Amino acid sequence: MKLKAQICILILALSGMVFAQDTLGAHDLTPIGTSPIKGGYSSACQYCHAPHSAKGNLTPLWNQTLSTQTYTPYKSSTYVETGMTQPTVGGPSSLCLSCHDGTVAPGVTLAYGTITMTGSMNATDKFGTNLQGSHPFSLVLPLKDSPDLVSTLATTGQTADATGAVKLISGNVECTSCHQPHDQALDPVSQNFLVLNGANGALCLACHDPNRVVTGKTNPLAGWPTSVHATASNTVSNQPLLGSYQTVAQNACLSCHTPHNAGSTEELLRGPNEQDCISCHNGGTTVSPAVPKNVFAEYAKTYVHPFPSGTNLHTAGEPAVLNNNRHATCADCHDAHAAQPVGSFPAPPLIRATQNGVEGVSATDGTTVLTPAVNQYENCLRCHGTSTGKVQNPAYGYMPARLVSAADAQNVIPEFSLTATSSHPVTHDSNSALPQTSLRTNMLELDGSTAGRAMGTRILCTDCHNADDNDEFGGAGANGPHGSKYPHILERDYEMSQTTTPGAAITNLQLANQTSTTGPYALCAKCHDLTKVMTDGWVDASANNLHNSHVMTDGVSCSVCHTAHGIGATSANLSGNSLVDFDVNVVGQNGSNPISYNSTTNTCTLTCHGHVH
Repeated sequence: MKLKAQICILILALSGMVFAQDTLGAHDLTPIGTSPIKGGYSSACQYCHAPHSAKGNLTPLWNQTLSTQTYTPYKSSTYVETGMTQPTVGGPSSLCLSCHDGTVAPGVTLAYGTITMTGSMNATDKFGTNLQGSHPFSLVLPLKDSPDLVSTLATTGQTADATGAVKLISGNVECTSCHQPHDQALDPVSQNFLVLNGANGALCLACHDPNRVVTGKTNPLAGWPTSVHATASNTVSNQPLLGSYQTVAQNACLSCHTPHNAGSTEELLRGPNEQDCISCHNGGTTVSPAVPKNVFAEYAKTYVHPFPSGTNLHTAGEPAVLNNNRHATCADCHDAHAAQPVGSFPAPPLIRATQNGVEGVSATDGTTVLTPAVNQYENCLRCHGTSTGKVQNPAYGYMPARLVSAADAQNVIPEFSLTATSSHPVTHDSNSALPQTSLRTNMLELDGSTAGRAMGTRILCTDCHNADDNDEFGGAGANGPHGSKYPHILERDYEMSQTTTPGAAITNLQLANQTSTTGPYALCAKCHDLTKVMTDGWVDASANNLHNSHVMTDGVSCSVCHTAHGIGATSANLSGNSLVDFDVNVVGQNGSNPISYNSTTNTCTLTCHGHVH
């Protein structure tokens, strides 16, 4: 009998060693193990378990000293769980934290005292006591439902994993819902003790459902199955900020999120806001074939959308109308869960595929939230509409002051509205009763000669506010108002006359190349034939072309007399046709007479560039 017992012990010891060497991986702390930490005991199991002398009736026969720290749990603006709970000491997650919070050294055992250890744990495997950057676990029960969760998770405690490997533990999310501590390589690529192969987001999609529809609620993951981040076959270099798998599609959620030690305070992002996107969208070699456009090269230009400051970050739960907010990061204009590559450009004003799923605001009232936005301008109106606290940033260049303007001069909704006397056709078709004889059949590309997109009846915000090298109009850069070498993130040159005093001589005359498609008014020339403007445009009673005399002779720019968006209010002194709305920084009064313009008689009363009219 004694011999049989000794044989059983020997078999168990040997099988334990084989088990440790073949499956335990980094959890094998023996002298011959693969862990960066090594102890003197040859039995791998006994660093965590004490078969005959575990203390405190802990299961499963636990041996490592437990941490009694108080943890700061995960929270975010979209987190639906209520209250805070600490992992139960001795519970499944507490066992993991006895090493992984970094406050108790491995080898500090209950049964055998402190085992002498060498080496140190990898920094990425120590989570500390601030778990804000780790996926939430040990939640307050019962679980709270959410549109992006599998419908059975909160109701029956079942995940969508058909294998049953990803599961709730006693109805809760615990470390062992996703991790199997005894087998490091169930996932052959991401060898992090996962319960199954996590490629293509398998672990995440066991609990998170992008296809679920809940009446009256928005699923933030909607559009994921067909999005570029779920389907792209680009290979990815294995770097800490890119995920472990071979392609973008295989990394799936892990391209942007990480379950532990996240670099952002919200949403478990690998890096805060735009830093999460820069790893792939910077024109580097981390993705192959390289992401087609280097978006972040645009931000090295002079005029760019401002990145958020450390105290003014984007959060997924912020309101659609961004009051008192001057950040403009990637997630404000792009939904990474739904974005798709641009195969073709839809007709304006429809939103582009790269902005699929993004939030917007109605141009009718400036407050109604549209999820998702249907038209491109609806997304822009989150900041450029009724939002309060907007500031005029000198970094964007000279800003005209219009004679007729709404109370909020930076709210473009009145300027583009149906009640505006005239406006560029962004939010609606043109309401001008006057023929636009100068309009081209096709917009010109950046070279100023090649015919681009057909003119159509509507235009986009990005037809004017765009990268100066955007590929939609013949450049090699990324599309969109990320950055430009021209003020106000304009796609092309648009010079604005300035003076020292209203009515005085203009200090920045433009007397050369005024009609050139690449000259000082190239932005206007994209859609308007400036030669026609100077010959059959605005004439006085004597049939003198006043565009010609003002622009070609006097060097007055288009911006002195014309507003770019539309007439934001009404005035008895300004008829407002043809976007005529004077810049009162340049135009002064004629004596005591108010500045005025009559489109019927083509007459005005004002003083400009030292001349009385």
